[in-house]
Amino acid sequence: MGTQLIDYYKAIEDSSLKMLEAARGKDWEGVARYEGACAVLIEQLRFQSQEQELLPEQRREKARIMQRILRNDALIRTLAEPWLAQVEHMFDGQPQVLH
Repeated sequence: MGTQLIDYYKAIEDSSLKMLEAARGKDWEGVARYEGACAVLIEQLRFQSQEQELLPEQRREKARIMQRILRNDALIRTLAEPWLAQVEHMFDGQPQVLH
């Protein structure tokens, strides 16, 4: 049997936890890497959700997982704000050229 829909939610939660751990270690490249993994998993989840449905107990588990993902996201944002402000400050008053 293939991957169940709830397994995608669990994998996304795992990646969000790894993102949080990387943010705590100020490993912003790691954060970006795990964010990319989350994006791939979310796309797979969208595709699979057209083919599968969650059972009632899985829907309850999904709600708990989503709460933990949102909590991780909020913590990551709190940790990233000083870093983002520092990056923003580096570009203050300078012409911004994107390559």
